[in-house]
Amino acid sequence: MAQRNIQFVNGEIYHIVMRAIDGSKLFQTKEDYLRMIHDLFEFNDINSASSKFRVAYCRGSNVTPPGGVTLENKIIAKIKNGKRKLLVEILAFCLMSNHIHLLLRQSVNNGISKFMQKFGGYSQYCNKKYGRKGHLFQDRFRAVHIEDDDQLITVFVYIHTNPVSLIYPKWKKEGIKNIKDLKQIINYIENYRWSSYPDYLENKNFPSITSRKFSLEIIKGVRGCRKFVNDWLKYKKELVNFNDVAIE
Repeated sequence: MAQRNIQFVNGEIYHIVMRAIDGSKLFQTKEDYLRMIHDLFEFNDINSASSKFRVAYCRGSNVTPPGGVTLENKIIAKIKNGKRKLLVEILAFCLMSNHIHLLLRQSVNNGISKFMQKFGGYSQYCNKKYGRKGHLFQDRFRAVHIEDDDQLITVFVYIHTNPVSLIYPKWKKEGIKNIKDLKQIINYIENYRWSSYPDYLENKNFPSITSRKFSLEIIKGVRGCRKFVNDWLKYKKELVNFNDVAIE
């Protein structure tokens, strides 16, 4: 996957979007989403991805493998037993059917570029599973440098409210018209499994994937996190020029 013409700097934060090619779907089943959750962990390492660990989880179709060992438990076990050096800090993520949002802080030289290159492994998985050929992702991922705290908060909110469009497609243009819909939407995104938002609310989902301390300090903890997200849903409050971060 080619990168944009942007110089990624260690310690700096970037909003990344990867989109499927030609209207393809990145995720067709729960197993596909779980595979990507696994890859977000496994690819975030200077070392090559462990094929043994990947096959052990992804060969079966069960969400929870025999013996009740969850994906999160497997990740925790790998953290304890293996030596990892992170390419990036994953501050936030959201998986949608045809695109992925990531909020990344680069940890080592060329860390973001190396991390993104590894997602060819997910393409290979889908090609084998669905009998397809060729690229799955668009050639170039999109990236925006986060320049200040306001922009960081806006991107954080933008990423975690992306799933609203799955149940309320016109909300960005029309807003949310009544309190019943608003309550349903808030409940939906707080329980949307394929994003980091539940973990930010301390509802353990995939907590080992993300580094949340820095963002929580900026956003003033769990209470501030929920307030910023809910205020955007209620009022569509723009904290900065939204065109700077809406890189669909």
